[in-house]
Amino acid sequence: MSYMNKTIEEIHEALVNGKVTSKDLIKESLEMSHKVQKECNAFVTIMDDAKETKVTDELLSGIPYGIKDNYSTKGILSTGSSNTLKDYVPFFTATSIDNLSKKGAVAVNKTVLDEFGMGGTGTTGHTGVVTNPWDHSRMCAGSSAGSAAAVAAGVYPYATGSDTGDSIRKPAAYCGIVGYKPTYGMISRYGLFPFASSLDHCGVLTRSVKDAAIVVDGMKGIDKNDMTSWDSADMHLYESIDGNVKGKKLCYIKELCDINMYPNADDELKSHLENFMKTCEKCRELGMEVCEESIDMTLLSAIPSVYVVISCAEATSNMSNLTGFIFGPRAEGDKWDVEMKNYRTKGFSPLIKRRFVIGSYVLQAENKDRYFHNAQRVRRLVVDKWNELFEKYDAVILPVGSGPAKKLEGSKDALDKNTAILEDHLQIGNFGGFPSITIPNGFVSKLPVGVNITGKCFNDIDVLNIAYALESIMGYKNQIAKEVK
Repeated sequence: MSYMNKTIEEIHEALVNGKVTSKDLIKESLEMSHKVQKECNAFVTIMDDAKETKVTDELLSGIPYGIKDNYSTKGILSTGSSNTLKDYVPFFTATSIDNLSKKGAVAVNKTVLDEFGMGGTGTTGHTGVVTNPWDHSRMCAGSSAGSAAAVAAGVYPYATGSDTGDSIRKPAAYCGIVGYKPTYGMISRYGLFPFASSLDHCGVLTRSVKDAAIVVDGMKGIDKNDMTSWDSADMHLYESIDGNVKGKKLCYIKELCDINMYPNADDELKSHLENFMKTCEKCRELGMEVCEESIDMTLLSAIPSVYVVISCAEATSNMSNLTGFIFGPRAEGDKWDVEMKNYRTKGFSPLIKRRFVIGSYVLQAENKDRYFHNAQRVRRLVVDKWNELFEKYDAVILPVGSGPAKKLEGSKDALDKNTAILEDHLQIGNFGGFPSITIPNGFVSKLPVGVNITGKCFNDIDVLNIAYALESIMGYKNQIAKEVK
């Protein structure tokens, strides 16, 4: 009997009742890992020597899971999916991963990402392209592509991810699963390879809302090694989910959801937005109020540019330590500066190098105020606007992207201007550090699409409850990918 396609609660019950052992689960998960690796190229490392753990009252004990390969794992290859760290084996483990280990969780593989988390396609990792388990001609999105593919394919019930712009939530939508990014600082970032520190969030990909709550309960906690972490010991996510959402107030943004805003809309976009409006009706059936709000298009249109400027600037600074002397393979050269130049020039993908060029440019003294400081000012305007919404509403509900997963062939790390804001609005959750979750929202062209719920900082329980209530009546909980024929 297969168990990796079940929820954490179901697997834990089977373990406690002796129907299956941790060793059995690890064997099944490893077999699935090798199968999915051939089909989707989802892993950097598969830990065939993974050991069983004791089953306790902890829901995660004895259950296999995957780790995105930008989390540091002591004694285990941790590459960030970059040639610059292709042989790097850390001497310490990320706090959140250590917290999961203390709960008895069993890591069985490290998953592929876009190089250092910079990308939204799952195509720039040094081990190659990750394909979508629903349709191998489509992408998973990124950067948590390997984690999303593995969870959707039933390798295990959950995998860790990181989210700097939408890197957990959009892959979740494209793969028909749940992606949860909690409030900034709930999970320590110590040991997560930094991309853009003010935007980076740790989080999880699962196949149900309750599973997401269980895993984040296991990952979270204040950490002396991360000054941005905060004490959430009194916040019990899993225990607080009851599905009682009557009286909750939601809003969506007219400029993002009105089909009339997209003069060149294709059939997939039309179906996606129709799906979304039907979901708003389901919210009303659950006793929630759903209202339409309007926001100045000038402000919304600035979101993608603000994200590029801030994220590239912070990435340029964070990754200045990748010289080839401290980490990674030494490059050739007769002088130290030549070695460093060769290491960075030959080691990084073109996408990464473009982002470093942008980051360096906007941080130059003569450009800093015009670009970097202005981007920070607009970020504040966007966050203030969303906080105004949260004074009236419990959450903002929006469609994820402009439809199902994009085709891999001919894909670029660029977006259609017609739908750029719809594709990029999830970045607002990173601008403000807001709790944000994506859940499955049906199918378009036989491929999964998602809906996102974002709430006020520290209101994670409300966000999870709304998502859980919706999940309970939509019928997509714990779905496993079936390749489209």
